[in-house]
Amino acid sequence: MVVPPFVIQVAATVAAVWAGDHYEFLNRARCKELLSSAPGGDRDNVRVSTVLVVDDEPSVRDVVVRYLRQAGYKTLEAGDGDTARDLLERQTPSLIVLDLMLPGMDGLSLCRWIRARSELPVIMITALGEETDRLTGLEVGADDYLTKPFSPRELVARVKAVLRRASPPPDSEPIAFGELTIDPMQRAARKEGVPLRLTTLEFDLLWFLASNPNRVFERDELMARVWGYTSELDTGTVTVHVRRLRAKIEDDPSRPRHLETVWGSGYRLTP
Repeated sequence: MVVPPFVIQVAATVAAVWAGDHYEFLNRARCKELLSSAPGGDRDNVRVSTVLVVDDEPSVRDVVVRYLRQAGYKTLEAGDGDTARDLLERQTPSLIVLDLMLPGMDGLSLCRWIRARSELPVIMITALGEETDRLTGLEVGADDYLTKPFSPRELVARVKAVLRRASPPPDSEPIAFGELTIDPMQRAARKEGVPLRLTTLEFDLLWFLASNPNRVFERDELMARVWGYTSELDTGTVTVHVRRLRAKIEDDPSRPRHLETVWGSGYRLTP
């Protein structure tokens, strides 16, 4: 395989990937190794989807694209927010991997622009370690996020988890929940007959809780059952999605009637 020249010339510490039980900085040899030996994975089991990768570091973008393609996904690429927006005006990917820090339109502004137009899934990538930065990405509409340095295999796993659609059983029927109606076959929810604009994971969270009314779920369990993975750290992902969902289904999100917090335990949905 011919390795692109910009990868050969990349500085020794432009990115980091998971190697064994430790993080290892990419150098020239490591870039060659990753690009030539990315695992094939289970591409035959992946429904062909297109992922837009937006990152201003060519070496990071190239490794991410390589792993996604090896996993069976088609890819689009952009090195800045303005180019990504132009691509999105012409094409419709299935998911976006979006770096927070971008030249031109930054990742947060682009995510807001996307959310004003669609429920396209977004996984935010950030080099900023502060919790407020991560939570801001989730608040503006990201479905998930990873912090650099990250494992490309972990990113692919997150992409699969976000894109995965749990096929409802044949007898699945819409659930009427107070003034809410949730239809799993159409992946649609209505409040008093008015369609709700829910992101992929907002709908998944609502459907899961509505399918288990009055049951309290801890954050870790919701991460495992809805997001499809667990995290050793309290990332705030569940908390932010609950807050976003309340804003859409509750008359008064500050005094929720349905999506309740059970302090010290977790969350539940009550009729």
